[in-house]
Amino acid sequence: MIYLLEDDDSIRKLVIYGLESQGYEGKGFSTPSEFWKAMGQELPELVLLDIMLPEEDGFSVLRKLRTSGETRDLPVIMLTAKNTEYDRVIGLDNGADDFVSKPFGMLELVARVRAVLRRGKQRPPETEYRLGKLYVSPKRHVVQVDGEDVVLTNKEFEILCLLLENTGTVLTRNVLMDRVWGCEFERENRTLDVHIRTLRAKLGDVGNCIETVRGVGYKIVNGQ
Repeated sequence: MIYLLEDDDSIRKLVIYGLESQGYEGKGFSTPSEFWKAMGQELPELVLLDIMLPEEDGFSVLRKLRTSGETRDLPVIMLTAKNTEYDRVIGLDNGADDFVSKPFGMLELVARVRAVLRRGKQRPPETEYRLGKLYVSPKRHVVQVDGEDVVLTNKEFEILCLLLENTGTVLTRNVLMDRVWGCEFERENRTLDVHIRTLRAKLGDVGNCIETVRGVGYKIVNGQ
C-alpha cells in the first residue's frame, strides 16, 4: 500500500491511477487530517508527500513521521514544485528518502518508488563499525559520534554503511547510485553530492573522513 498526500485533485488522481496501472495499491488524501486518520488504521509501505498543503506543510508531516517509533523508518518521497537546493536540504535533514520535482513523468515516479521499496527490503549487515570517534551499528540502525547519537536519513545511513564496509576503497558514483538509489535513478544529478554534504555536516569533524576523489567518487579513511 502506498499513501499519497497531495491537495491537487488532478495530480492525486493521476498518480494513484499510474501506481495502480503498475500493480501497486494506492490511496490518496487531500489533507493531512485525512492522512493521519488513515495512518492510525493502516500503515503503508511508502508515502508520497507534497510540501505545500492545507492545515500543515509537508515538512511538518515528515518530521512527525520521523519522530514516531512506528513510522521512523517508513520510506517517504517528497513531491514538490520547489526544486531549490535549500528545500532539498531541509527535506533531507528531516528524513526524506527522495525528491521528485513537479511536473514529473509517471515512469520516473514509478521508477523512484520501485527503487525505494527495493532498498527497504535489503537487510543491512550485522557488522559494527568503529572509526575513531565514529560508531555505527547497521543492525540496530545506530550512529554515534563521541558517544552522542546522530540522526541520519535512510539514504545517508546506507551511504555511510557502504563507505565503512569498503574503508579505504574508492566507491565510484555509479556504484553508490546503483546500490543506494537503484539502476533506474538518473546519474547526472546532484542528489548524491547533496547527501554526502549533509552526511558530513551531521557527523561534524568526523565527516572529514569522507573524502572526495574527483572525477571518480568517494571513500572513507581512518583519519580520526
